[in-house]
Amino acid sequence: MKELIAVIVKPLVDSPENIEITEIVQEDQITFRLSVHKEDVGKVIGKQGRIAKAIRSVVYAAGSNSSKRIQLEIND
Repeated sequence: MKELIAVIVKPLVDSPENIEITEIVQEDQITFRLSVHKEDVGKVIGKQGRIAKAIRSVVYAAGSNSSKRIQLEIND
């Protein structure tokens, strides 16, 4: 799942080397925290959060066969 997020985000940002994805596993959910360079946060979120919503939709769809709930957080 980390690779999927990285593949989606890398073309959007100017500093792909600053992409960090951490995975937090809990009993009933898996949380992925995406951190990018400060200047790239707006590019990942998009106007009115449209790009962030699209990324989340793809990640949720990819994780739909998992028994745990998938969540994606975008940190600045």
